[in-house]
Amino acid sequence: MKKMNKIIEIGKRHVTVMADPKATSDSIIYLHMAGAELSDLAVKQAGVDAVLVAIDQVDWNRELSPWPAPRAFKGGADFGGGADAYLTELTETIIPAVEASLGLTPACRVLAGYSLAGLFALYAIYRTDLFTRVGSISGSLWYDGFGDFILKNQPLQIPERAYFSLGDKEKITRNSRLGVVEDQTIAAEQQLCSLGAETIFELNPGNHFDDARGRLARGLQWLV
Repeated sequence: MKKMNKIIEIGKRHVTVMADPKATSDSIIYLHMAGAELSDLAVKQAGVDAVLVAIDQVDWNRELSPWPAPRAFKGGADFGGGADAYLTELTETIIPAVEASLGLTPACRVLAGYSLAGLFALYAIYRTDLFTRVGSISGSLWYDGFGDFILKNQPLQIPERAYFSLGDKEKITRNSRLGVVEDQTIAAEQQLCSLGAETIFELNPGNHFDDARGRLARGLQWLV
């Protein structure tokens, strides 16, 4: 595979692709994050044998939320519930374009993310069978109705591996909606484990915003 570190414009999305010519794996990790952050992440997760793809210019509250819900914080935006529409774009337009540019049909597609992107990653496996591994790092699994959703549904494809992590202080909050995040993350991990996925749930020191890149890197290292 040729070395690649460039931005591909796919519609209104900015997609940064980092490929190492020394890579021996045909795994691709899809992330929702700014392309400028990808180099730092690549350093932190050195040794991960996979292509990294960062998708930017996404309206997180609108396009990564599974159904409409009120804002979580004063001054924030309400959640638009556009995940299904965006997932169609991701699977039918963005991913085919990325893989065509690489000349690669991967044996392993990983979808992982932090915060709301972690919620979206987990939600996606209940709506598509395209991803074989999934990571929810400090994922917003407190999201209204998500606990009931995973109880009433099963993934379209049981992932080979599923990684979950949180900060050990994330459940300590005056916001009762966010306070259920640890219980609901554990429930999600246990459900996938019971279905046959290899899973892990890790607690990291700190709150939601501590060492985000380090946490994400550790998750990716475990996934691939």
